[in-house]
Amino acid sequence: MSLLTPNPGLIFWMLVVFLMVVFILAKFAWKPIIKGLKDRENKIQGALDLAERTKAEMIQLKSDNEKLIAEANAVRDKILRDAKEAADKTILESKDKAAVEAQKMIETARESIRNEQQLAVSKIRKEVATLSLEIAEKVLHRELKDKEAQEKLIADLASSAHLN
Repeated sequence: MSLLTPNPGLIFWMLVVFLMVVFILAKFAWKPIIKGLKDRENKIQGALDLAERTKAEMIQLKSDNEKLIAEANAVRDKILRDAKEAADKTILESKDKAAVEAQKMIETARESIRNEQQLAVSKIRKEVATLSLEIAEKVLHRELKDKEAQEKLIADLASSAHLN
């Protein structure tokens, strides 16, 4: 029964030891823990900011792509319009000669449009690839500072690779 009744001396020493533990924790442990939490919060905020900037860049790229496509369509329309006018003019001069000339001009215009579209698409792809690589390089540089993270990434990539 003596274990269940409180002893004032035991309570006093338990209080003293408890206060010493609280003091030691406050002096040595809480500051590094709080600093670690703040560092992690800053790192997470940085990653969120990077994601926002990346999203804004992708929106800008999409807008630029749409402008390039609209310009390519306008050029295509102009080339087709010019080719049709030339074909009509040639038809008035000579029916036989006009049929051959118009076909050549339309094919040239279409090939030119295809070439310009392919050039515009390849330029856009190169820009997107370059920006993607730069972003990936920055992200990987930040995320793979230690050797363990690098080895884990290599293992994940190797396991997900499809061998033909």
